[in-house]
Amino acid sequence: MSDFTELAIGGRLATPSEHDWDEARAAWNLVADQRPSAVAFVESAEDVAKVVRFAAEHELKVAGQGTGHGAVALGPLDDTVLIKTERMRGIEIDPDARTARVEAGVLVLELSQAAQAHGLSSLPGSSPDVGVTGFTLGGASAGWAGATASPATASARSSWSAPTARRGRSTPRTMPTSSGPSVAAAATTRSSPRFTSTWSRSPTSTPAPFSTPPRSAPRPCASTATGQRAWATTSVRFIRPPDVPDVPEPLRNRPLLTIDGACIGGQPEGEATIAPLRASLGEPVRDPEQPVPGIGHHKVIRELPDEAIETFAGLADPESSPLLLAELRQLGGALGRPDEDGGALTHLDAAFVMLGIGLPMTPELGQAIEGHLDRLHEAMRPWAADGGYFNFAERPCDADAILPPETCARLAEVKGRWDPDDRIMADHAVALDAAS
Repeated sequence: MSDFTELAIGGRLATPSEHDWDEARAAWNLVADQRPSAVAFVESAEDVAKVVRFAAEHELKVAGQGTGHGAVALGPLDDTVLIKTERMRGIEIDPDARTARVEAGVLVLELSQAAQAHGLSSLPGSSPDVGVTGFTLGGASAGWAGATASPATASARSSWSAPTARRGRSTPRTMPTSSGPSVAAAATTRSSPRFTSTWSRSPTSTPAPFSTPPRSAPRPCASTATGQRAWATTSVRFIRPPDVPDVPEPLRNRPLLTIDGACIGGQPEGEATIAPLRASLGEPVRDPEQPVPGIGHHKVIRELPDEAIETFAGLADPESSPLLLAELRQLGGALGRPDEDGGALTHLDAAFVMLGIGLPMTPELGQAIEGHLDRLHEAMRPWAADGGYFNFAERPCDADAILPPETCARLAEVKGRWDPDDRIMADHAVALDAAS
């Protein structure tokens, strides 16, 4: 047992003997039962460095965590110091250069609000409470658009340093790895002029072009997904909120259809574009922002013919599915174009990404959710693309399940140089022997 009294940081170090240990070790995804040796609530890059050096000297591992949305994929934390960056919330915006430097604990909503004050957009994804750094390092390509991003110490394109290996320009072109050769303390992103994103949500029972009574729910699901192919950037999501007090009473256990879309341009053009859909689907409904338990699985989709849409719609039907949500999110466009300065994975060769998530409120429901996710995953296999998308990879797996072998080999070489003792853990790691 290490003597953590030797580790002095500006932030707080929590150990299992403390009264709030369960709160300290918890992740945003409450399914993750994290049991590290200690939790370091760091407040600076210097704190991070001190924790890593202490771990190396005492033969411990370290794992970085911003919010813990994807914590289930991290795996066991035996003999590990969990570095939580939630106290690092600094934001520096250069409106002339259209860049923002964010510390590792900054949330997407916080950066978005700060950027908008300068007439800029941080180009976030669909969730306001994920961390900017984790979202960026995971690819950020499931957002409506992207901003060029790299950890603060990334070097020239010709050299794969540890931070360069982790990064990808979080434009729609690229997706980095989560191989774990370093712990990111901050990231610098480029911003763009403000763009318009809009969304509409409606019960599936509401008469509307994309809706129908619950008994025939697969048809609206199919119609909506078919219509999705005509949009520039969209997602379609089928939701059934659980019957729990945290959900507003009118929405509990009620099937919902969600259509998200984004328009590049001014506010008037965006509002005009979305107005017919918003009018037909009714008032917006907010996603839960408080920590919740979740079990998820994903697949990247190569193509979406009518048969694929019907298959997805049948299994996503909230009238019969145990899932909280099943979603198809559009990719394509610049996301599929290779970029020589794109980091570990230069493009995402898929047209859509599919995600299913369930809330395991009971052990029996958890088993039903896992089984349904497996069925959905297998049913969509005929239209699947190779690889995956890190930010939606909820189940534990190594990076070779997501990245091509040649990329894993290069990442293993980087990790071998920067972390030869494999001290730094990641949610989807690259094995050191992948370089051989």
